[in-house]
Amino acid sequence: MKLYVPEMSCGHCKSSIGTAIAGLDGAATVEFDMDARKITVATDKTPTEVIKALDVIGFDAEVAD
Repeated sequence: MKLYVPEMSCGHCKSSIGTAIAGLDGAATVEFDMDARKITVATDKTPTEVIKALDVIGFDAEVAD
């Protein structure tokens, strides 16, 4: 899935997001496009579950094209 995370802007953001997703699904992989502020997540979790995990740590996210 691809998600747009508008407030993602630095390495700390990247680390926090990666940790949150790993906590949700330890087998997930995350690719970051910092310039576009998008992430690509390979997981068996739903977009809603991933978005909720990011919301808990203070990041708004939405499904991206």
